[in-house]
Amino acid sequence: MFDFENLEVYQKAKSSNKEILAFLRVNKGIDSYIRDQLKRASVSVVINIAEGSGKFSKADKRNFYTISRGSVYECVSLFEIILDENQIKLDQFEYYKQNFEAISKMLFGLINSQR
Repeated sequence: MFDFENLEVYQKAKSSNKEILAFLRVNKGIDSYIRDQLKRASVSVVINIAEGSGKFSKADKRNFYTISRGSVYECVSLFEIILDENQIKLDQFEYYKQNFEAISKMLFGLINSQR
C-alpha cells in the first residue's frame, strides 16, 4: 500500500473526483472548455496529494499539497461559473462547495504540518 492511500484527504478527493466525472457525463451541455478545466482541476487535486506524499523533503511535500489546494479553489470557481450559467442547481452547487471546503481544510492542515 502507498502512503497516500492512507490519507483521509486523498480518499475524500478521490471520491469527489468520481462524483464530478459522473456529473460531467450527465451534464453534457456545459461548455467544453469549462468541462475540460473542471475535469483537469479535479484530477489535479487527487494526483498532487499522491505525488506530494511520495516526496522526501517537507518543502517538496508542502509544494504539492499547496498545488492540490489551488486546484480545489479552481474547482469551486468553475462550479460558480456553471452556477452563473444556470447549469447546476443551487443545492447541488452547495454540496460540491462543502466537499471542496472540507478538502481544502484537510490540505491546509497537511501544508502546515510540513513546516
